[in-house]
Amino acid sequence: MDEQVKVRGFRIEPGEVEAVLGGHPGIAQSAVVVRDDHAGDARLIAYVVTRDDLTPEGLREFARRSLPEYMVPSAFVTLDHLPLTVNGKLDSAALPAPGPAVRADVESREPRTARERLLAELFAQALGMDRVGCDDDFFVLGGDSIVSIRLVSLARSAGIGFTVRDVFEQRTVAGLAQAATELALSTTEFDDSGIGTVEPTPIMRWFDERGGGIDQFHQAMLLEVPADLGAERLTLAVQALVDHHDALRLTRTPGGTDGRSWSLAVAPAGSVTAAELVHTVDLAGAGLDEALVRDHAEAAATRLSAERGTLLQAVWFDAGPVRPGRLLLLVNHLVVDGVSWRILLPDLIAAWEAVALGRPPRLDPVGTSLRRWSALLAAEARHPARAAESTLWADLLAAADPPLTAGRLDPVRDTVGRASALTLSLPPDVTTPLLTTVPTAFHAGVNDVLLTALGLAVAQWRRGHARGRHTALLVDVEGHGREEIVEGVDLSRTVGWFTSLHPVRVDPGPLVWEEVVEGGPALGQALKRVKEQLRALPDRGMGFGLLRHLNTGTGPELAGLAVPQLGFNYLGRFPSAGTPVVPGHPGWTVASEAGLLSGADPATALAHGIEVNSMVRDTPDGPWLEAVWTWAPDLWPEPHARALAEQWFLAIRGLVRHVDRSGAGGHTPSDFPLTELSQHDIEQLEAAWRIQK
Repeated sequence: MDEQVKVRGFRIEPGEVEAVLGGHPGIAQSAVVVRDDHAGDARLIAYVVTRDDLTPEGLREFARRSLPEYMVPSAFVTLDHLPLTVNGKLDSAALPAPGPAVRADVESREPRTARERLLAELFAQALGMDRVGCDDDFFVLGGDSIVSIRLVSLARSAGIGFTVRDVFEQRTVAGLAQAATELALSTTEFDDSGIGTVEPTPIMRWFDERGGGIDQFHQAMLLEVPADLGAERLTLAVQALVDHHDALRLTRTPGGTDGRSWSLAVAPAGSVTAAELVHTVDLAGAGLDEALVRDHAEAAATRLSAERGTLLQAVWFDAGPVRPGRLLLLVNHLVVDGVSWRILLPDLIAAWEAVALGRPPRLDPVGTSLRRWSALLAAEARHPARAAESTLWADLLAAADPPLTAGRLDPVRDTVGRASALTLSLPPDVTTPLLTTVPTAFHAGVNDVLLTALGLAVAQWRRGHARGRHTALLVDVEGHGREEIVEGVDLSRTVGWFTSLHPVRVDPGPLVWEEVVEGGPALGQALKRVKEQLRALPDRGMGFGLLRHLNTGTGPELAGLAVPQLGFNYLGRFPSAGTPVVPGHPGWTVASEAGLLSGADPATALAHGIEVNSMVRDTPDGPWLEAVWTWAPDLWPEPHARALAEQWFLAIRGLVRHVDRSGAGGHTPSDFPLTELSQHDIEQLEAAWRIQK
């Protein structure tokens, strides 16, 4: 087959499937064809000539290791030889129809074992879906690296153990059911190994260099909560939360003669009194508006103190015994990040429900403490193999990065308090394929797609604003920072500020803007280039922060090099207003007045001249990509910032359009780490397999 066809709503080249099957040592020949079933739906059938006694299930499992689920043939037929025409081509008409014994259902099969049933439920819960089949691909369904951490955490709570790497490698319920292990039940009521001195992490050092106060630096969530929340029950639930999660008992003590030194320590459970953290606002029948929430959020932020260990505030807006109230949770950013919210909110609900039933809260155990993780990072930063990585980062930062603006960032002038902001959104008809079909077609991640679009947008912005025709972009990229760089570490239930920050040089190459907007064929090459540029960085860039902030030998050199002019962060998926924050708990939803909030000391220096923080809001109508752009107004006039933001969205739309083209997608060298194939080699092989024998 030399053209794509649509199967189960996805565009597929049967030749690509043949190429994968051809890599099986037991397959002598294979042919993948498209058949229509009796309902008129297209499905893939694989015909194979084997050297060994291979079963259809074995062949299907082999295909799943390298292909997304929608490209796995729905039936495998074993033949003695492939029928050929007189010209030596495959005689498709002579291929037998698949019989009942070898035919597989088009839909993903139902779970057969207790473990598969449990994992299917956990997949659905992590993804916010009603049902997930045994063979459905986690990432095709919209999962990402952050959601995979949530899945690992849910599984551990259910007594099943596997890692985030396992999720990426296995991808399905069926695959993880084979890789997962049963976890032994813990007999320890509380693990206090996290108590004591904590080494500052790279992101903490990075923030400290910006010069702002830490106390007002926070994130917050506003929730709609049950009318009978109750101040006493809430206080007991918050007490369980701060006793269980070490980070919420962290203190930051100043010291030294330079006025900038400080130390961190985790106090024992019980040292923080929740009654001092919980506040009640009696609405007395009045309504709640954003102004009132903002006033109380500002007041709560002033009560935070890292030195006193006051890192959390809970403000309950009591609307009476009938109407649902609101709960404002405000946490110092020193101890919370996007993944941490996915741990704290379910734990708070679980603790409150236990208290409401008269039971003591028993939260699921934490695998690796914040204290141990920070010590491991400090040791890793000094490891010779990691230190050798500094040359890579130095070369990356030393390459040309022409200025985007006439002036340079000034830490005194360009502060958080003076920053301008703009929020734009993309609707579900674009966001849905952005999360699923586009990365799947290129065996890539959402970040690969978003950064490709960003590189294209900045290159076009340069051309339109007399900033040259440079196509490479140096950008600081934030990650969740919970990479599995040390064996035996489990951070799926550890609360803290784990964010990593590292530079990336994104160069999609020179493209005509009209082709970008229209989704032309050159977009595929651009995405493949950027994907490989990102894959070339070890451990998703974790090493840069270690060497820049924790290694006294490499840190000064890296500190003296360029700082990216632009920052990028994709936070993953969050529920929208009216959506339960935890599936199965409809009484706890994201409030309509506000979602994820944040704040900082106005005097904090901006880290970049312009940056974009993006996330996906899951709404009843589908996912929306929300992008918040912030910039230094003395460097970026508002029309220039808006133009760049809109061009980024145009490039994203172009990549979505591109995947609808015949022949779009394909592999890159990083997909085959055990070979030395170049991109040209891969494309030659893919082209060859599209030609019928």
